[in-house]
Amino acid sequence: MHPTRRTLALALPVALTALVGAAPASGTAAAGTDRHDPRPTIVLVHGAFADASSWSGTIRRLQHAGYPVLAPANPLRGLAADTAYLRGVLAAVDGPVVLVGHSYGGAVISGAAVGDSRVKALVYIAAFAPDKGESAAELAARFPGSTLGDTVNPRPYLLPGGGTGTELVIEQARFHQQFAADVPAADAAVMAAAQRPVATAALEEKAGGAAWKTIPSWALIATADKNIPPAAERWMARRAGSQITEADASHAVAVSRPAVVTHVILAAARATG
Repeated sequence: MHPTRRTLALALPVALTALVGAAPASGTAAAGTDRHDPRPTIVLVHGAFADASSWSGTIRRLQHAGYPVLAPANPLRGLAADTAYLRGVLAAVDGPVVLVGHSYGGAVISGAAVGDSRVKALVYIAAFAPDKGESAAELAARFPGSTLGDTVNPRPYLLPGGGTGTELVIEQARFHQQFAADVPAADAAVMAAAQRPVATAALEEKAGGAAWKTIPSWALIATADKNIPPAAERWMARRAGSQITEADASHAVAVSRPAVVTHVILAAARATG
């Protein structure tokens, strides 16, 4: 055998053995790091008249920062049912979680996190944070400033067990100014066409629990919000002892100001990691 080939033949098994032997040590170290200090999964829950695409700008930024992200579809059919659905989503997530809710989604995360020790932080983005026995409709009416009632249309829908329920949609021609005044008109028109109706029962149903009483929370107040009065958002955040950030933004703050939303979420994730 040629001397160079003989040298390679002898050297390769040694090199491969070294690599194979080194791999488990490296993998074990990485696994150990993940076990002891895993990054939380950020779970983003949209609210009424929106869908999971409203989180797109936030998702891109969180993923760029290295965080796993989920943005499930919120059924918007009833608070207890929506909360149970989110609990099912959380059951499939490994490791710690930071729960983020926008609008009515805040009420859903407040209930879903009760008793779940894996939820390390709650983040309310222009959102409801009800106490036990309170409803989203009641909290929105507690302070002046919401013009939502003038822009929604009720319509019937079939219930799974028979009968009909009532759901609300924002008139498409009024969606831009009501929901997303700081979003470009063309984008707001798409959002209006894709909006998810919310059952009136979901907005009127009373909360069964309030996880913010035991879990650290952060809140972003949208000071130009026409759906939830900013005074209501601020009052709920102070009651919950949340770390508060304010932004001059519409109710669709996650669409118009994703960088600010991401900043608040990352502050929560880093503080509890």
